Amino acid sequence: MLKVRSWLSSLLVLAITAAPVMAGNNDARTANDNAATTASADPAASPNPSPSPSPSLSSSLTSTTADTNVTALLGVLVMKGVLAPTEANAIRNAAPTAQFQALVEALSQKGLVNAQDLSVISGAAVPEAALVNQAAPAAPAPPAGPTVISAITPLRVNPVDPPAKDGLVPAFKLGPVKMTPYGFVKATVVHDSSDPRGDDFPLPGFLNADTGPTADPAFHIKARSTRFGANFEWPDISSKLELTGRIEGDFEGNFSRADNRNVSAVRSSMASIRLAFARLDYAASDKTSVYFEGGQDWLLYGSTVLPTILETTQLAAYFGSLYERSPQLQVGLVQKLGGSRNFKFSPAFAISMPSEGNVPADATVSSCSIPATFVPGTATTIGCTSTVTDGTANQLGYGERQGSDSNNLEYEARAVLQFQLDPAKAVAPAYIVVSGFETHRASIVLASAIAAPAGSSAATIANYAAVKAQFPTGAEARSEGYGGQLAVSLPTRWATVSASAYRGGDLRFMFAGQTLSYFSDTLGLTNTASVPTIDRSGTGTVVFGTNGAGQIVAAPQRAIRGYGGFVQVGLPLSRLFNADPKGRNAGWQIYFVHGLDAVKHDDFARAKGIGVDGAGPYRSTLDAATLFYRLNPWMQFAFEGSLYSSYALPNESGIFTTKVAGVPSRTWRDLRTEFGPIFTF
Repeated sequence: MLKVRSWLSSLLVLAITAAPVMAGNNDARTANDNAATTASADPAASPNPSPSPSPSLSSSLTSTTADTNVTALLGVLVMKGVLAPTEANAIRNAAPTAQFQALVEALSQKGLVNAQDLSVISGAAVPEAALVNQAAPAAPAPPAGPTVISAITPLRVNPVDPPAKDGLVPAFKLGPVKMTPYGFVKATVVHDSSDPRGDDFPLPGFLNADTGPTADPAFHIKARSTRFGANFEWPDISSKLELTGRIEGDFEGNFSRADNRNVSAVRSSMASIRLAFARLDYAASDKTSVYFEGGQDWLLYGSTVLPTILETTQLAAYFGSLYERSPQLQVGLVQKLGGSRNFKFSPAFAISMPSEGNVPADATVSSCSIPATFVPGTATTIGCTSTVTDGTANQLGYGERQGSDSNNLEYEARAVLQFQLDPAKAVAPAYIVVSGFETHRASIVLASAIAAPAGSSAATIANYAAVKAQFPTGAEARSEGYGGQLAVSLPTRWATVSASAYRGGDLRFMFAGQTLSYFSDTLGLTNTASVPTIDRSGTGTVVFGTNGAGQIVAAPQRAIRGYGGFVQVGLPLSRLFNADPKGRNAGWQIYFVHGLDAVKHDDFARAKGIGVDGAGPYRSTLDAATLFYRLNPWMQFAFEGSLYSSYALPNESGIFTTKVAGVPSRTWRDLRTEFGPIFTF
């Protein structure tokens, strides 16, 4: 607060010294000039309930014949959010001898100055140079070009360092709020040697058990990876508080079902939210900073260390990369430890929306009718129909409810040690990261859903009746999701190495675990009966059975355990070959990455019920090389060659029933190439 008062006192000194100069200037003007100025003023202007799109001195304050020093002072106070534009206008339009008193009264009413401050101001010595207007500064010289080519900077969407106070250079302002848009326009041509699902991004193979008569190669041209966003900064009178925010989106959302887009839906993907959060940082001391954040942001688990590749729709999801964005409330600490390597330690904790990513389906009821011409003992076709009784899929789309149905929050934690591994110029600091999460999900079965399917035998009908008698109000089955990660990001002037390793259960929502979530463990149960859940997501059922003690129970649902990670090496080619930092060859970089994502064999076999049929994928790998060339600060070209591979398990007889191009196969491969320009802003 003392710093704020000192700052305001300095501004008041400037106002005092400017007053006589202003009065002299006004005395030298003609009455006609003063009359014209009065006519141009707008003292009756009222505050706008919506923030001005670009508050500046010219748009917020009406121009009068007053001295430019006072105009500048009032403009600064408006920009800082100390005065409203109408308050500044009123002071500006006051008589020259009354402007200082009006300013003092306005600041006193806001509690920013008091009698002691005024006494300090009145006794302050005023430099003679402040009594005259300064000449306009010379035009700044053009910025010098870079003197060294930057090393490889890792992709860090979840950085450690807090934002600097007043560090955002605004493109424009919304009232007192600074705003700077950013983003990129990305257009790439893509070829996949095998794309059985028809997507323009890679997913593990064997999600479709057969690719058809060929491996199903495909071409795509993508523009929907284009991204847009804006950074925000709000003013605060405290030098210790910094309030920032971000909103970010892309065009990789749903494809349209509107009549005017039905034919062209393939190129009409919708805009969708990626990030939307605000963050408050408090500098407790010169070495300690704490923060609070609320909104949708990258999760603490997994997202701190990511690979740099051209394919950003999935970003190696289910091939070794681990990340997610989700609504959350987060708190954290950044502690400077010092030393020659500038060590910093940052622990953080968050509660987030409980999620596990299973897709719901509509509830249906099947009914069959026996034709009137039926003759006992003869083969007769019976017609059956299915009717939707609960449109959960239309309600939630690809959303979910099992996470929130668990009535538990999701917990995330992360600890980062940051330090300067290589002290050379233009080298980012290194990270060592430990992170983890824990969550739950629940499957709900309604009592009305516990019924034998149409056409069941008498024994099956009796079995379902016994289950319903045991669970007259319905049932619930639950499972836990959890995970741990160890990651490093080690930039040097020669190369940057990033690596991540993870292990956990039910990692589907975190883009790991081969898209799998949980399974019903029926081991030791007899007389099993499968009953659909309220949302039909995941396995879609809860299985009941009789245990060894003769009790009818719901089979426990268990998380499918998974593991994986990636290793990436990035080489700053231009720096290694001593290119001119100001020349056209300063923007060459190349990256090599290997990724792995897998689930445990026994969990996979039990989840898929491997018997007569085999299944996949239980493991997938990625090998890729990406070359970037930056033409200038706003445009770059990229080429990526990658090999995506997935592996299946055979049936109980050792025969592979998964097929590629109609042939039984253990391995699926997609040789993928992508090329195109990226324009940033």
